Amino acid sequence: MVQKKGKKKVVGKKVAAPPALAVKKTEQKKKQNPLFEKRTRNFGIGQDIQPTRDLSRFVKWPRYIRVQRQKRVLQERLKVPPPINQFNHTVDRPTAKQLFRLLDKYRPETRAAKKARLRSKADSKVKGKDEAPTPSKRLLALKQGTNTVTRAIEQKKAQLVIIAHDVEPLELVLFMPTLCRKMGIPYCIIKGKARLGRLVNRKTCTSVALTSVSFYLQILIKQKLEIFYDATTYHFLSSKLIIKTCTTI
Repeated sequence: MVQKKGKKKVVGKKVAAPPALAVKKTEQKKKQNPLFEKRTRNFGIGQDIQPTRDLSRFVKWPRYIRVQRQKRVLQERLKVPPPINQFNHTVDRPTAKQLFRLLDKYRPETRAAKKARLRSKADSKVKGKDEAPTPSKRLLALKQGTNTVTRAIEQKKAQLVIIAHDVEPLELVLFMPTLCRKMGIPYCIIKGKARLGRLVNRKTCTSVALTSVSFYLQILIKQKLEIFYDATTYHFLSSKLIIKTCTTI
């Protein structure tokens, strides 16, 4: 008899153990307090109230803010001539500090001070004590306003002219630096018409002028301001292109 051959046992391939990173870690669930239930929000239409977001990009700003921003962009894109560009170069902070310290001595009197002075003068006149006339304080005060300052420059009475850089429209004081240079009067441009307004007891002021300054101080101011403005400010402002245009070129 023919013996049947026995079936060979098929040995299966050994499967490699998975790497340690691939093994899923069983995380233990945190015990939640039953008093506080988790309430998920649905921000769909007509559902929960939307969260607060920064919507400043989508805000329609007031007109004066939009005009300010458009004006700034236009001034960057266009080539600004020297008479307009010089209003971007103001006196530095230390010089402005010294200047306002000087101008504070020539501050005009307030309404209350004027009223008190006139009342005391009237009382002394009634009593018969007004023998020597008191000197007027208006001679030592600042000249304020565009028309008054322009008249003082044309008559060569002004010793120093201070102009604000943010006058709107700029045409009100655009001629004043040229007129000062023609008449040989030192001038300077400072930041803020409100700062000039505080000097003369007003909200704002376009320009002020000093008519009585000591000779030494007058020469010192003239030398310092002439060096500053002749060297740095009277030139064209070159235009800037946007990034998209620069990359295209």
